[in-house]
Amino acid sequence: MPKIMHPHPTPTPLPLPHPLPLTRAGLSGFPSPAQDYEGRTLDLNERLVKRPAATFFMTVTGDSMGPLGIHEGDILVVDRSIDPRPGHILVAMLDGELTVKRYERIGQRPYLCSGNPRYTPIPIADLECQVWGVVRSVIHEFPV
Repeated sequence: MPKIMHPHPTPTPLPLPHPLPLTRAGLSGFPSPAQDYEGRTLDLNERLVKRPAATFFMTVTGDSMGPLGIHEGDILVVDRSIDPRPGHILVAMLDGELTVKRYERIGQRPYLCSGNPRYTPIPIADLECQVWGVVRSVIHEFPV
């Protein structure tokens, strides 16, 4: 079950150095040390939070969304202002339990689906389901 991280007031801008326009994942040599001083910055709040008044954060528990890149301990950036469409990953209250699932239509019926095939799709037509928001981003930290 996801843990709720309560909505916060509009974040204070925090631009951090972002010197390179693009970094390749492969080995391509080293950038020029002068590029470190180009003055570019990146504010993750500006990049990830499109509508601050409608955005909240949650921490994920469980393994149902792992194959979709959402893992235990990840932080979700959730936007309440987006209308859910099939394919969106939603945070929803389903029969009194908070869950994170992908919204799909199978045939003409709506379902909440896990990324993990061990969990069967949940038909939501006959259940009490309240959508809290659409997941816009996932913040995944690597262990160091």
